[in-house]
Amino acid sequence: MIKLAGMTWDHARAYDCLVASSDRFASERGIELSWARRSLQAFADEPIIDIAKAYDLVILDHPHVGQIAETGCLLALPDFPDPAETSLGGSVESYVWKGKTWSYPIDAACQMAVARADLGGAFPKHWEDVLDTPEQFNIVTPLKPVDAFDLMLTHLASRGEEDLPVSAEAFCSEENGLYSLKILKALFKMGPSEQADWNPIKVLEILSTTDAFTASPALFGYINYARPGFRPRQLTYRDLPTFRGSSARRGILGGAGIGVSAFCKHPEEAIVFAQWVTSEETQSSTYIENEGQPAHLGTWNRLRHEPRYAGFLDGAYETITNAWTRPRDEWFLHFVDDVCEIFPDFFLKDRSEEVMLADINALFRKHTN
Repeated sequence: MIKLAGMTWDHARAYDCLVASSDRFASERGIELSWARRSLQAFADEPIIDIAKAYDLVILDHPHVGQIAETGCLLALPDFPDPAETSLGGSVESYVWKGKTWSYPIDAACQMAVARADLGGAFPKHWEDVLDTPEQFNIVTPLKPVDAFDLMLTHLASRGEEDLPVSAEAFCSEENGLYSLKILKALFKMGPSEQADWNPIKVLEILSTTDAFTASPALFGYINYARPGFRPRQLTYRDLPTFRGSSARRGILGGAGIGVSAFCKHPEEAIVFAQWVTSEETQSSTYIENEGQPAHLGTWNRLRHEPRYAGFLDGAYETITNAWTRPRDEWFLHFVDDVCEIFPDFFLKDRSEEVMLADINALFRKHTN
């Protein structure tokens, strides 16, 4: 029997579904797959080339495609079926770089809002509400550096600044950059200081196991917390706030893709599995039934109103179908790393928005000029 090994990240959403799907694939196709796990932080940070040398299949984040194309560590794949029928929020397109497909979308996510429907409570309709009447809301926001910067990108795109960087000298405009940073600072002051080190999983765990907060206005959604029985309290996802005078919700695209290592000894079989596990039939059955978060548009449309999944698939449907793809150039990953180094002081030492934006633009120039 042919045996393949893959690397994913350590959460039920990313592991249980792959194990179940691989077991079914082995019984149907006679190809055995095993999966190792790495932390969520390593999923975002670890160089793909190191993983590709050790594993046949790699679950990855689409901002790595520029790096992948430069190193050649993954195989270019046959094109994914018609994006108009299969792609959710640009998921298929996000893995295409310089005309080649480097991965297939296996998991779709973006920044969206989430609430405890049983607790009620006010929720900001507009981002400006957290500036004007913060006392109305009992909300919490994951502001770990990478999540804070991602929310800044969501703000920029939602205010029409989708084509980043804006110039050779500035990553974003002064007007929109300062506006977003002002909102981020307000969100930080509305919750505990520990938010500066909290990621979406931490916030979802707090919301689903305690009554401390009623909602989060923006985080990367996890379908598991909307399932009955996953945690003591069930969460319901909803669309992001908008900016006054605009209906645009351009939540930054997240999710994951599945790629095939250039060092794989059985590439044809690995590609067949990647195509099979990302198909609408598998995503709508074995994958989603075992804690998976599907990326196939057909699955979302088919199961959107199914009670087991509606709290996620229907709750933030508008937001995710309009998701925005961040830059994927090779310089962007290193730029983000450096920006994340300075974000904690912005919150914890109350650095000014003006100084923070100047530093962000200086780091951008460092990596591109």
